Amino acid sequence: MSNQAKKDQTQELIKETAKNLFFVKGKFDATTQEIADAAGVNRTLINYYFRSRDNLIQIIFDEAQRVEHEKSEIIMNSDLPFKEKIGQFIEGSLSTSLQYPYLETYIVSQINKGNCHQKDIEEDELKKLYKDIEAEMELGNIEKMAPIQFVLNMISLLVFPSAVRPLLMENLMIDEVEFDKIISERKEIILNMLFKN
Repeated sequence: MSNQAKKDQTQELIKETAKNLFFVKGKFDATTQEIADAAGVNRTLINYYFRSRDNLIQIIFDEAQRVEHEKSEIIMNSDLPFKEKIGQFIEGSLSTSLQYPYLETYIVSQINKGNCHQKDIEEDELKKLYKDIEAEMELGNIEKMAPIQFVLNMISLLVFPSAVRPLLMENLMIDEVEFDKIISERKEIILNMLFKN
């Protein structure tokens, strides 16, 4: 293996380890030393590859933003019937929530710290989405409401359980496995709440 390939592999290992600590285990305050220990590398390598813990966190945050953007792309660029597009979006979101249980919590925590949240959708895409929602309302497939209310309902039903995962687990007295099972069962429940038929 070449030196460059080794460097790339180590850099990716550090990133994946940090992602695992933040998004899978919910350890948002993990120190550089904790990340290095979990990755099995020397702490100085984190500074070598990423210049600082904050820069590593920003890279991780940007990747989290990309994941969110990819979910939005499903709705915006598909030619499927509207309900199927929404179903795919929900399935993709729930799958991400199962893979990275603390991703939504992490994003909310970063936004609350004042880190900029990049716009996931362009204005013309949003207008098209609203028109699609209005068309479904006219067909009687969705309860009549302002299109933004439909979007807020969908996002709330998807994001809220994951964003407050630790709180729900504690108050509902359920463990990680049970919570993941509940999340994996939400697609049909959400679709049935959003659509009349």
